[in-house]
Amino acid sequence: MSSFFLNAQTLKINIDKKYKFQTIDGFGASDAWRCQYVGAHWPDEKKQRIAELLFSKELDGDGNPKGIGLSIWRFYIGAGTMEQGGASDIKNDWRRAESFVDYKGNYDWSKQKGQQWFLNEAKKFGVDKFLAFSISAPVHWTKNGKGYNGDNKDGEINLKPEYFDVYSQFMVEVLKHFDSKGLKFAYLSPINEPQWDWEKKTQEGTPATNSNILELTKLLVKDIEESNLETEIVLAEAADLRWLYSSYGKPERGNQIDYFFDAENNVRALNNVKGNISGHSYFTTWPVDSLITIRQKLNKQLSTHNIDYWQSEFCILEKTDDIGSGHKRDLGMDTALYVARVIHADLTLANASSWQWWTALTNANFKDGLIYLDTGDEEDLFNLDKMKSDGVFHDSKLLWALGNYARFVRPNMTRVKIGLQDDDSLIDDDYNGIMFSAYTSQKESELVIVGINYGNEPITLDFKDYNIVSKYVTSKDKDLEFERVVDKKITLEARSVNTLIGNF
Repeated sequence: MSSFFLNAQTLKINIDKKYKFQTIDGFGASDAWRCQYVGAHWPDEKKQRIAELLFSKELDGDGNPKGIGLSIWRFYIGAGTMEQGGASDIKNDWRRAESFVDYKGNYDWSKQKGQQWFLNEAKKFGVDKFLAFSISAPVHWTKNGKGYNGDNKDGEINLKPEYFDVYSQFMVEVLKHFDSKGLKFAYLSPINEPQWDWEKKTQEGTPATNSNILELTKLLVKDIEESNLETEIVLAEAADLRWLYSSYGKPERGNQIDYFFDAENNVRALNNVKGNISGHSYFTTWPVDSLITIRQKLNKQLSTHNIDYWQSEFCILEKTDDIGSGHKRDLGMDTALYVARVIHADLTLANASSWQWWTALTNANFKDGLIYLDTGDEEDLFNLDKMKSDGVFHDSKLLWALGNYARFVRPNMTRVKIGLQDDDSLIDDDYNGIMFSAYTSQKESELVIVGINYGNEPITLDFKDYNIVSKYVTSKDKDLEFERVVDKKITLEARSVNTLIGNF
């Protein structure tokens, strides 16, 4: 249904909390790469404000959120390309990472100082859950001695066979160390995007077959149990959602739902495995028909096995008519609305119980960050060396639009049925117009509604059956701005993301 038609009448909101869907685990982002320099070297005032934007749940004197209140923070366990320097072959040292362990097996817990700074700030702000993730074994254990895979095309993990057990023990040693410091990792993700070959010399990464992942998972289960940790392993961070439910050209690395949850390999039978499946929404969001149908197919396969799903990484990579490609950063509403629509589809079509962004910070001229860094010098804006010790940071509409979900849709809330109704019938979501999702607290009295108006005209809706008291708006001129609601008819301004708070 067109936005023009929706605007031509006042439609009634219809919520039925008896129809319950997924329980929310949280909304998150990762510290990968950029946090290492900012956390270690930037002035305290600047990095404190960055942390506040990401983690704070406080309101200012006018009732506006100071930050987006992320409930999951992803901590990257590096593979040691930073220590290799130029020998790593990764030219951009912002995309290298330190390792806690050296080639002799000695641990140095002072490494990853900048990432540890953000991890500690996240804890101070009360972030609910922490996730540790690895995308390559430490370089001294890989087949080629590098953090990337190189020319190997067999899909096997870039890890010497005799070091599988050592790699598992290393990851658990990281968990144990932080646990001893009061920083408990709720989750461990040992493999990331195993379907790519990771042949390019641009960052750390490794492929892995499903059997590689299963072998490593069983070793981790043993080591976690022996260490008396409560960390749950999360699998399998598929690089494209289609590899979760189909072979998609790579049978040894695809059909991951069937592989990990069939009768033979059922990982739910293993202790300390969360028992859900995770995938990345890259390359599945355009055109809109693909956004919808891919998630419908995914949900059908998830339902067959009765398992939960996490969307665990996303930024803009594919080329689209709406916002172009990932190239060139966009601090405005176009990208924010595009991503809000992806979040909506992942939550309502695939029933994602968690939604996680890729890099919280970016220093690139690319649509891959929530907060954008540069030098402040228009003649030399993206000088990476200058930005290592200081720079300028910018929030984005994307940050605040994610906040429309993250700040208010909290862990343990449950998504419930919501629809628009005219005089005759219920109206489905219009992915170029109006989209709604609704959530209740465990007591089923609190009501949180996120409404996206993708269209170019304001839309007025009738909430007469519900007590809505607050609205938070992200739009061209507003950053999750608080508005008190006094009328049962509520208008969503054009090109906006809105969170409505109330009760039944």
